Amino acid sequence: MSERATREENVDVVWSGDWVAERLGVALEGDGDLRELLGLALRRNPKRAHLLVSNVLGKHVPQRPSVVYGAGYGLGERVRALLGEEEARRAVVLGYAETATGLGHAVADGLRDAPYLHSTRRPVAGVAQAGGFEEAHSHATSHLLLPEDPELLAGGAEASTLVLVDDEFSTGNTVLNTIRALHELHPRGRYVIVALVDMRSPADRDRLTAFAAEIGARVDLVTRSTGTVTLPDGVLERGQALVAAQEAEAAGAASEAKAARAAGEASASAPPAAPAPAPVTRVDLAWPSGLPDGGRHGFTPAHRAALEAALPGMAERIADALGAGARQGRVLVLGFEELMYAPLRLGTALEETLGADAEVRYSTTTRSPVLAVDDPGYAIRTRLVFPAHDTPADGPGDRYAYNVAGAGFDAVVAVVDSTADTPELHAPEGLLARLAAHAGQVLLAVVPSYTPTPVPHSQESAVLPEPLRGPDFSSYAPEDVGWLLQDLSDTELEAPTEEREEAIQSGGAHYAESLPVEYQPSAEYQALFSAALETSAARIARAVGTVTETVLAERGPRPVLVSLARAGTPVGVLMRRWAQHRHGLDLPHYAISIVRGRGIDATALRWLAAHHDPADVVFVDGWTGKGAITRELAAAIEEFEASGGPAGFDPEIAVLADPGGCVRTYGTREDFLIPSACLNSTVSGLISRTVLRADLVGPNDFHGGKFYRELAGADVSARFLDTIAARFDEVAGQVEDEAKELLAADRAPTWEGWAAVERISEEYGIHDVNLVKPGVGETTRVLLRRVPWKILAKRGAGADLTHIRLLAEQRGVPVEEVDDLPYSCVGLIHPRYTRGATGADGKAVAGGGVPAADGTAVKGA
Repeated sequence: MSERATREENVDVVWSGDWVAERLGVALEGDGDLRELLGLALRRNPKRAHLLVSNVLGKHVPQRPSVVYGAGYGLGERVRALLGEEEARRAVVLGYAETATGLGHAVADGLRDAPYLHSTRRPVAGVAQAGGFEEAHSHATSHLLLPEDPELLAGGAEASTLVLVDDEFSTGNTVLNTIRALHELHPRGRYVIVALVDMRSPADRDRLTAFAAEIGARVDLVTRSTGTVTLPDGVLERGQALVAAQEAEAAGAASEAKAARAAGEASASAPPAAPAPAPVTRVDLAWPSGLPDGGRHGFTPAHRAALEAALPGMAERIADALGAGARQGRVLVLGFEELMYAPLRLGTALEETLGADAEVRYSTTTRSPVLAVDDPGYAIRTRLVFPAHDTPADGPGDRYAYNVAGAGFDAVVAVVDSTADTPELHAPEGLLARLAAHAGQVLLAVVPSYTPTPVPHSQESAVLPEPLRGPDFSSYAPEDVGWLLQDLSDTELEAPTEEREEAIQSGGAHYAESLPVEYQPSAEYQALFSAALETSAARIARAVGTVTETVLAERGPRPVLVSLARAGTPVGVLMRRWAQHRHGLDLPHYAISIVRGRGIDATALRWLAAHHDPADVVFVDGWTGKGAITRELAAAIEEFEASGGPAGFDPEIAVLADPGGCVRTYGTREDFLIPSACLNSTVSGLISRTVLRADLVGPNDFHGGKFYRELAGADVSARFLDTIAARFDEVAGQVEDEAKELLAADRAPTWEGWAAVERISEEYGIHDVNLVKPGVGETTRVLLRRVPWKILAKRGAGADLTHIRLLAEQRGVPVEEVDDLPYSCVGLIHPRYTRGATGADGKAVAGGGVPAADGTAVKGA
């Protein structure tokens, strides 16, 4: 690589970090070209406000592909010289998702003969996890290692050197976490850390030295530039306040512009036609069959040779698809999150194909939300926002492309893998539409997603874990339920409610990656639970009997009850007890995890199929809200079977109460207080809500859960069950009549609740149905676990809402009486939540208004 190709092509007169430095007092100091390599920006992240923006990485700043590739390749050549040719040939290179996946590839190319693997945040069914680790300051923290070759990272006395590549070496925490985790599994004698910039403090440098001595290995460091970032006291809080102020200003400007356009259109006889969006054209790359799309599962020297041979032809296809103007203009090759290397190499090949007549640039989309400020002294000038389009494991969310809008590109070549070529990509608000508004032409190039051959399910069943049972896991009797979970009781998973809410709503974390703190209720609230239990016991017993008799009549004679942990589990236990008490049946009962946005536990389904007929399985839950879990389960079962899982599971759910009109099998459709909704683990066998986090749950693991043994003194799980079961004989006659009536009735779902939720979401300016929680049970959860904004109560609702009103009063949440509500109440989670939107104690701020998506005040705020 030439010296010219390994440096960025120009240096702006204004440093792209001036804006942040002037406002927050952040100082960047280092060797000669540090400021040429890095700018500064701000991001919404509760752990680190500032962002070092690389000018040669190709993530946030469009740059010449040859410059980006040359930066990594040159570092690889330096590592090769450090190790010597023999050891370089045996080395293994590991890169970090998402930012350094392409950089790591280029470093491996510079070593010439080294295989490459990068971490990933995309679980892949059937691929065994070789490791995982956390990146503490990252926007999305969990990393997976999923090599196709299980021996790729193997260690031992003759183990090869492991080369770890990241874009920046700031504190060293991420790299040290990785080395520590891998060294425990596969010890080796030497590690090399590679980064574009080393920004560690002296204390962090000493820590690396001590760490190397601790594990008894040599640890070398290769970087392009060295410096430090000086952060004044309070910079995190000041940075967050500055981000909030800038976003509010931008929202206000957008609202004013929208109003001005509306006024102009109203006064004009014919509004001006909007410019036609750029056409979107597919390009068939003729990607070589069997060639991986990147290093998610490993990329070998043989793969590299195959790619090099195919690149000129693929670049010619792209060039042929470009219009005449673009062939002599500005062309952006835009990669996709972790898919950085394939589009980068397509960019370098296109650069050579088009020659000096065209100006080719390269960057990629990202998960990371960064503030955009149109100022030459700021690194992120513009931002495009669009929905995720690869069905991510941690659920839907916004994604971003920076410095693309307003950059004057004649054409954009969007490169995605086939997993991401979804309807969301092509939707009116999707990435392609966003690009089409800012370029003369958009090309779509799809690289086939590479998936290693999965392990057959018949082989997996032999090593599947066994269910957990009380008293070792849960306070329920061992015969009451088998938990298809793994025990994470010794893992610290709890986070403050406000911190979780901010991370969830910002897209920085999924709700299933952490747990709310298990707060214990006040004496007043416990007394309220006791009174509610006594008042509603017979009503619940009737519903339990009715739904159980319906299941036995339609799915008998020996159904396998599988409750959705944890709200469904007390109901599953009660249904099992009814069948035993009234019919002498000893029904199997298991608890399984399902997570909104991520689906059901596939390992647990495989276990069930290995031990029972899937056709006998009846899924059980406590109640329906708007029906999100009902839909989630149906989609998850369909996906499970499509991926080769055992067929025959019926996705229909049996519930105690169906106020939302979402299912066919229910005990009642009334929205009433089920006392098990009033508490958390202390009414659910002392088990937490389930946890799904990539570094803790591998492809063949059950989802996780915690057993709160320390709360045994407050446990009312057995009391709840016994109080209701004691009423079984009392309600038997009513149950017989109600079950006959239901079996003869039209029980087709009406989805009345979903329609109501959509109406409420729009009426109150929330624009996100996930923040609207209908029904007594879901409203209780909002008050116990989330950051509530307000409660809508059906006018005239009585004792069923006593505990709701008490919790709302304790948290300072207003209760609004409304008409025409199909539920007794609805809980609204704080829209666009940040901790600045509530008081320090998490209580709702009185007055002031909460901004809606368009920057205006939300009704009732």
